[in-house]
Order: sequence, then structure tokens, then C-alpha cells
Amino acid sequence: MVKNAMTADFLRSAYGGESMAHMRYLIWGEIARKEGFPKIGTLFEAIGYAEYVHANNHFNVLKEQKGDYTVPAGGVFGIGSTVENLQGGIDGELHEVEQMYPVYLQTAEFQGEKGAKRSFHYALEAEKIHAKMFKEAQDSAKSGKDYDFEAVYICPVCGYTVLDESPDVCPVCGAKKEIFKEFK
Repeated sequence: MVKNAMTADFLRSAYGGESMAHMRYLIWGEIARKEGFPKIGTLFEAIGYAEYVHANNHFNVLKEQKGDYTVPAGGVFGIGSTVENLQGGIDGELHEVEQMYPVYLQTAEFQGEKGAKRSFHYALEAEKIHAKMFKEAQDSAKSGKDYDFEAVYICPVCGYTVLDESPDVCPVCGAKKEIFKEFK
């Protein structure tokens, strides 16, 4: 149970942002496929699933707090070309990595909120990877090429994301290889 209002507010904000990212990435994935970038479309879909994992984790930490809340959350809006949409993804992920999650994580640590600390840590580690993958995909798309990979694997516990082969054990949360979700 979350005892501190500030950490609870941060969890709700992160939930809102991750929920929007999930949907945004699904939309942008469809656009990538229409523009002839099926692998980038798959990357958007896979990372969208990782954002769902983060939203789910944040929501579950708050499971005992019932009621209606106004949730302020940052969200990237707009539809552009695949290159532009990837920039939106890069910008959103870097905001989470450089500004949002470090503050949320420090607050949860300071307030002794173990569940929130774990949830924020999981998201922060995955978002670092997402920003890097979106940048690599954008570099490919700028040169008119699709992003090259066999599959994307997502840990359904923490959202850790890896290309081509899942690890035997998730390096972030310790989940086993067998439960990773594959996107091709």
C-alpha cells in the first residue's frame, strides 16, 4: 500500500504517461507499416507492449487506492512520418530517462515506498533501451531502410527489451527466458 501522497501522485502520472505511450506507439506502428517499414512497425508494437507492462506495474502498486483522480501526465501528440514519429518516441523516452523517472525513483526511495521504487526502477531501465532502439530505427528510416532485426523480446514483468534473442534471465528483474513475449 502506498502511504505517501507524493509517490502516489507520481505513480498515477507515470501510469497516465505509459498508457498514452502504449496507444501512441500502436498508432505510429501502423503508420510505419503503411510507409513500408514493417520492422519499425513491429518495434513500435513491441515497445508499446513494454509501456503497457509499465502502466500495469504502476497501476498495481496503487491497487488499494480507489477513487477518481485527475492525472497530469506528459504525452507526445501528433502524427507525422515514421522518421518524425520515431523522434517523438526518442523525445518521450529521453524525458522519462533524464527527468521523470530519476525524480520519481528518488522520491519513492526517500519515502520508503518499496513497490513504487521497484516499478519506477523497472520502467527507467527499459526506457533507456527504448530511446536507443528508436534512434537506431530512425537512422535506418532516414536512409530509406527498415530497422534490421529478427525479433523483439519483452519481459512481461519489467518491460526489459532486447533484439533477436531473449536472455536466459532478465538482467533487470530476474524473470526467466521462457516468459518473454516475442514480436516478429
